[in-house]
Amino acid sequence: MPRTLPERPRLFFADWTLFIPALVLALLGILTMSTFGQGASLAPRQVLWLALASLVYFGLSTIDVRFIRRTAVVMALYALSLVLLALLLLVAHPVLGARAWFSLGPVSFQPADLAKLALIALLAKYLSRRHIEIGDVRHILVSGAYALAVVLLVVVEPDLGNAIIFGTLWLGMMLVSGISKKHLAAIGLLALVVAAALWFGGLKPYQRARIVSFVNPASDIRGAGYNAYQAKIAVGSGELFGKGIGYGTQSKLRFLPEYQTDFIFAAFAEEWGFVGVVLLLAVYALLFARLAQIARAATTNFDAFFTLGVLILFAAHVAIHAGISVGLLPVTGTTIPFMSSGGSHLVLEFGALGIITSLARHSRAARDVSGNEYFGG
Repeated sequence: MPRTLPERPRLFFADWTLFIPALVLALLGILTMSTFGQGASLAPRQVLWLALASLVYFGLSTIDVRFIRRTAVVMALYALSLVLLALLLLVAHPVLGARAWFSLGPVSFQPADLAKLALIALLAKYLSRRHIEIGDVRHILVSGAYALAVVLLVVVEPDLGNAIIFGTLWLGMMLVSGISKKHLAAIGLLALVVAAALWFGGLKPYQRARIVSFVNPASDIRGAGYNAYQAKIAVGSGELFGKGIGYGTQSKLRFLPEYQTDFIFAAFAEEWGFVGVVLLLAVYALLFARLAQIARAATTNFDAFFTLGVLILFAAHVAIHAGISVGLLPVTGTTIPFMSSGGSHLVLEFGALGIITSLARHSRAARDVSGNEYFGG
């Protein structure tokens, strides 16, 4: 059988089954945060961020990024993330009570976004070489230590929402690697101990108040429970078909705080209704299904774990953000992928899709040329 020749170089390359759903989600977010001339809006700035994020996607998907599999690159990315998170505590000014952003004039950068990508790459590298030995508790402890270092730096900011995301990301990647039920139970017990320690010594008073208001929403509707209460009103008032684009009273009249970032799902549900929410979740499902398909077809363990890590990250954000909006989870200030206002997370999300596209494309080309499949790390 003749071997397949390498494909001709292209100006750019894209996996449209990944890019188009992400673009649709981003445009829906911009549409939701737009005020249509009735006051200040973050939509114009988000359009610029979307253009930059799209360029990042096309750039990364076109070039060969298989160098990210190298241990030196993975560790350098992880170390850089830790340094930036530590610097936040020393030089960053508090924004909404948290030292989570570097502000460079009108542009803000959240190192936690870079740390998510770094942790995914690090865990993918670690598990790609040791997934067969994952029954050894030592590997769980070592991988957990990598994640814990990031979680602790994020908790100190304090940013409970991202800390939960990092913990969920690590746990999700442990589950797909084949962790035993015994070790999973031990992790659950440890999580209870950590939660108790945070409650009595790690959480700020306003964070504890949010959890109390989640358990009993009526206890402080005008205080800690206000955001959650307004979010549920927004979601419920959307009913079946919504109030119409631009006619969301809870969001556009600013009863719902941070509706362009932390509660954009609630603002979308108010304007689009139940039908719109179903369609929105269907777009996310298409994106997640494509990521799962790419992971199954991956030619190396690293590629498979990296793709699954990105899938777990996105799914965790969607589940937590939507759960907060409908009152199933306490308020933690978590964005939803591609839709929430913000530049650093949008660039990270499109960048992650670009890396996945490049890995899949170049690995497939290398396999076709060699005639062999390689399943190493």
